[in-house]
Amino acid sequence: MQQLTEWLQQRLGLGLAAQGNLFASLLVILTIITIRRLALRMVQRRTDDVRTRYRWQKTTSYVAFGVGLVLVASIWAGAISSFGTFLGLVSAGLAIALKDLVVNLAGWVFILWRRPFQLGDRIQIGEHMGDVIDVRIFQFTLMEIGNWINADQSTGRVIHVPNGKVLSDVLANYSRGFQYIWNELPVLVTFESNWRRAKGALEQIINRHAMHLSETAEHRIKEVSSRFMIFYSKLTPFVYTRVADCGVELTLRYLCDPRERRGTAHTIWEEILDAFAGFEDVDFAYPTQRFYDNLSEGKAGARAAIEIT
Repeated sequence: MQQLTEWLQQRLGLGLAAQGNLFASLLVILTIITIRRLALRMVQRRTDDVRTRYRWQKTTSYVAFGVGLVLVASIWAGAISSFGTFLGLVSAGLAIALKDLVVNLAGWVFILWRRPFQLGDRIQIGEHMGDVIDVRIFQFTLMEIGNWINADQSTGRVIHVPNGKVLSDVLANYSRGFQYIWNELPVLVTFESNWRRAKGALEQIINRHAMHLSETAEHRIKEVSSRFMIFYSKLTPFVYTRVADCGVELTLRYLCDPRERRGTAHTIWEEILDAFAGFEDVDFAYPTQRFYDNLSEGKAGARAAIEIT
């Protein structure tokens, strides 16, 4: 022990007081780590629930970090004449040298305080979309969706986003508040098609798949109306009509769960294809080129006049 003390004093220039503080700090850190591991081992033995284990792991890490920081700071504060001077030096150093880390730490406090999202929420922040799978002091982690995948489904990539982004970038939460999103499917039929018959078939299909969500959504809006100014005049599915370049566009608008957007679109499109296959007077429209003879094809009252010279 004496040899170690002499070596630290000669090599690192640490006096006896500083060495005592160093050994005390190491003892505190090892004790806290041991207590945390014992607590986590007890939790793992008593429950197999993944969420419960994760919460204990994150909570104990935060508590251990906070307690360790306070105890170690109190040990080393005695080496400085004034604890206020110590805090001032630390604050100045952090502000200058660790600006990004301080911003990320402030973002972490904001996430815990305001809770713009929680574990399992589907969010978009800046250009990144995904499901929140982890929140740490300096960053949170997303399981990415979208990007090159042509739907809101997982790409398989894990993205680590600095916590400071929640203070500077626009954050959209798919899962909190209203909990549903509107999805639209445009269906284009030719001008010659019986568009009213097509629209009736689309209304039956969309009502069968989405009408049950309207009552649930209304109840959900009443629950969150005290927190957010959310109101809709119409929550039932609807089919809108407009004239497009290539034909009559019938757009299905309906509510769906954010994680089921592609699945519902897949099911609805298959039913649309089956329904239109049985109609002799309904056909899909797509960009084509044709020659139109107004004299033989146009309406009697809209035909061009023939000038005889």
